[in-house]
Amino acid sequence: MFRHEVLISGFGGQGVAVAGRILGRSAVAAGLQATMLPSHGTETRGGYVRSQVVIADDDIDSPLVEKPDIFCALSQAAYTRFAQSAAQGVVLYDPETVATGPAPAARSTAVPARGIALESAGTALAANIVMLGVVLRRLNLFPADYAEQALRELMPRHAESNIRALRAGCAHCPHCAG
Repeated sequence: MFRHEVLISGFGGQGVAVAGRILGRSAVAAGLQATMLPSHGTETRGGYVRSQVVIADDDIDSPLVEKPDIFCALSQAAYTRFAQSAAQGVVLYDPETVATGPAPAARSTAVPARGIALESAGTALAANIVMLGVVLRRLNLFPADYAEQALRELMPRHAESNIRALRAGCAHCPHCAG
C-alpha cells in the first residue's frame, strides 16, 4: 500500500489548481485513488494558491498534505512558506522565480520551467504543466498518457501546446531515467 502527497503552491494565475486537477484526474483514470484540495486567498490573480493532491492505491483517509513527498514552488512566497514541510521529500522550484532559502538543499531541484515552457509551448504560462511533467516522472505511478487525456478534457483549446509542455517536463526530470 502506498500514499503519495504532492503540494503545488504559487500565486493566482499560475495554474496551481489546474495542475492539481490534472494530476488527480490522471491518477483516477489510471485506477488509483486521489483527492485534490485547493485553497486560495480572496484574490483571483496574484493571491496565494495551494493545491494538495494525495494519491494512493487504497482509500484516502484525509485529503490534507502534511509531509509532501513532492513540493512544487511556483513563487518565492510559496517556497518560503512550505519548503520546510517537505524536509523528507523533494522540492522542485524554478530558479527564475524562486531564490532558494532555508530548505533541505540536498532535496531541492531547480527546474527551469518557464524557459522550458517558452521553448516547448511558446508561452511561459505553461510552466505549471512543465512542473507537472516532472512530478509525473518523479512519482512514476502511471504513464503520462493519462495526464495528456486530462489536459484534453480540462483545457481543450490549449491542449496541444500544454501536452508539448507536459512532455518537455517529463523529458527534463533531472533524476529520472530516460
